[in-house]
Amino acid sequence: MASTLEIRDLHAGVEGKEILKGVNLTLHQGEIHALMGPNGSGKSTLAYVIMGHPQYEVYSGDILLDGESILDMSPDERARAGIFLAFQYPVAIPGVTVAHFLRQAVSAVRGYTAQKNTNGPVGSNLIPLREFRQELNEKMRMLGIDPSFARRYLNDGFSGGEKKRLEILQLAMLRPKFAILDETDSGLDIDAVRAVAEGVKQLVGPDLGVLIITHYQRILNYIEPHYVHVFYDGRIVKSGGPELAHELEAQGYEWIRREFGEPVAHA
Repeated sequence: MASTLEIRDLHAGVEGKEILKGVNLTLHQGEIHALMGPNGSGKSTLAYVIMGHPQYEVYSGDILLDGESILDMSPDERARAGIFLAFQYPVAIPGVTVAHFLRQAVSAVRGYTAQKNTNGPVGSNLIPLREFRQELNEKMRMLGIDPSFARRYLNDGFSGGEKKRLEILQLAMLRPKFAILDETDSGLDIDAVRAVAEGVKQLVGPDLGVLIITHYQRILNYIEPHYVHVFYDGRIVKSGGPELAHELEAQGYEWIRREFGEPVAHA
């Protein structure tokens, strides 16, 4: 049975300042949803709230995974439950290799690090190295990523495109039920957008639901969503099919502003 992620009348913000003003959205595994809207409409806030970022407070409403609220879960618990967030601005960590980071992340999500094994050898609470290397190599081949990528330090000196491809590699390795891609196309040239989009397309299937958050229609030229939602002033104001993205590309967001008024900008 396919999993469901449901956002129900969600109100949230920072220090009492409301940013999300009643968001309703339901995603099923196997579906691709695009969330489009102008800067300052609250799209990234929604992504962070779904993932449980401690900076944000939920005032009312709920987020349900397969009918169970996740609001009391920590971000790592939400990750283990099957939710993944690809960041708009991934952090660089010099001295930590991509392979080491991914092995730790995969082990945590799959429950290896939660196992008590005080008598075992060092590293026994991690996914077995041979199994991990085999899976990592398979995913890198599938995504067209050079094997040397795994030996580089995490995002250290990476181009914008390389950072985003690493996010997609994490997605491939962690195998979540739902992936939220927060402006994955931000700051990328056309070739990098195409490469990232092709990577996402390799992973899309009946076991993965995707929410693509973006300003622009261009990444949707390569990944056609089933549903498109317009996010404005902290809420979804319009939903439709792929044709809605083309309408936004042609007309911009001015007609949304005229119809729904000028909001107070938020991050």
